[in-house]
Amino acid sequence: MHGKRYGFQTLWRLLACSLAVVSLCPARTAIVVRVDSGQVQGTVEDGVVSFKGIPFAAPPVGELRWRPPRPVAPWEGVRDASTFGANCMQGRFGPPPPAGANGEPSPSEDCLYLNVWHPASAGPKANLPVMVWIHGGGFVGGSGSSPQTSGVPFAKQGVVLVTFNYRLGRFGFFAFPALSRERPEEAKGNYAYMDQIAALQWIKRNIAAFGGDPNNVTIFGFSAGGVSVHSMLASPMARGLFHKAIIESGGSRDSVLTARPLREDGVDPNYPVSAETIGVEFARSMGIEGTDAAALAKLRALGAEEVLRGGATAQPGARGPSYETTPILDGKLITETAETAYKARHQPRVPIIAGSNSADTAGNRVKATTKEQFFARFGKWREQARAAYDPDGTTDLAAMVTRANDDFGQAEPARFAATAFAANGSPAYLYRFSYVATAMRERMLAGALHGGEVSVVFGTLAARPGSSPSPEDWEVSRMMQRYWVNFARTGDPNGPGLPEWPRYDPSKDLIFDFHPDGTAGQISDVRKKRLDVMQLATESGRRAD
Repeated sequence: MHGKRYGFQTLWRLLACSLAVVSLCPARTAIVVRVDSGQVQGTVEDGVVSFKGIPFAAPPVGELRWRPPRPVAPWEGVRDASTFGANCMQGRFGPPPPAGANGEPSPSEDCLYLNVWHPASAGPKANLPVMVWIHGGGFVGGSGSSPQTSGVPFAKQGVVLVTFNYRLGRFGFFAFPALSRERPEEAKGNYAYMDQIAALQWIKRNIAAFGGDPNNVTIFGFSAGGVSVHSMLASPMARGLFHKAIIESGGSRDSVLTARPLREDGVDPNYPVSAETIGVEFARSMGIEGTDAAALAKLRALGAEEVLRGGATAQPGARGPSYETTPILDGKLITETAETAYKARHQPRVPIIAGSNSADTAGNRVKATTKEQFFARFGKWREQARAAYDPDGTTDLAAMVTRANDDFGQAEPARFAATAFAANGSPAYLYRFSYVATAMRERMLAGALHGGEVSVVFGTLAARPGSSPSPEDWEVSRMMQRYWVNFARTGDPNGPGLPEWPRYDPSKDLIFDFHPDGTAGQISDVRKKRLDVMQLATESGRRAD
């Protein structure tokens, strides 16, 4: 894995390209950059330089399984960075995609790689804004190599864009008594989050070599990636590694992919089964008894496929999510949930954008077979719920349940996060994405689904096979991407030619909406009554789920 080695003349040409000596590199087909572990060779195409598959940590295999990421072993010569590294292990709920599917590599336990795109015209002293994408996928899928999140369009807007992989499923979140006792000075459980922090540390050390400003880093993510952004905002170990944050459909309230207690003495109503108990049950399901170092050694000796596809250990009847691979309240990296941190104003004072989509039902937490059962979930606020969700008594129950799931999981938590940051003096911008691509409107009558904004933000509308974006789709994409880029540059999404996006003011019932007709602007939030009663039920401890 040391990469191809080159002769002196070729190496000099590549180094000259990396220093933007254009006359010595007429083809502009390759560029070499030195990072702290060695030299990497990227490729130039259509005015953008891409570096793919750069290792930011040692392979987390063997004795490094369920350990914090370790430094990369330096290499000699020039490492080829023209292809993506392996995706992290995934595919438990179905067969993994074949190699090359959708342009993505096959999964492997050796997967801690990142990718960088920057404008070809930018030299190492360009000080461009840096945007770091944290992918979604419920912490069990996804990668930094998806065609939908290519950094090319962002780089053409003058941004250095970084994507990366992080450990998923049992590789990313796992606890076991012997692990807790082993090397007690190390953080435990949240290996996915440790990978995310390691990637951000790598960016801080190396991004200037790619023309990026290490003091102007924006992290952004969708779904589990948005949950991750909230976790980075709440974690003391992530402080100083980024300066702005964008959360796309990433919740913020407790119980939705937040923090399971590490041990049984820390159980709560959302997660009555601790992470260590789940780890012990998994070991037993694999024929491994005991909780000592010998049992841990046997767990580390399991094949990657065995760890991935071993029997589920979520406890039947557990209130809250049945996921066994959820983030863990470990006391070092995750010391409190985002909701707890925001209520106590422990979060950093950084600008944020937070929002959700108009039909953003990512789960099925709110369930009811009758209207009265639905309203009963709101406790003493059942009449307010009736007025908000069924004002004239004619609303279909299924529609009410869908809307409540959307409000509970995404819309109200986004408003809560924006309110919390505005309260501590941070610039906060709240949005709702209601636009549906032209070709999808007949099938998506309810609105924009969970994840419907990702390719719009990235300007990768044509990345899906068979897609045929309309001119209106492209115009919405250009508008949304400009807001994101402006925010990354200055902490303010506004700019010339864009509809004004005011800061969120909790005292006003306003939200910035990307409208179904392709326009955008601030409007009165038609969901206010729904979100208000959802907030009351949530904060009283009587959740609507």
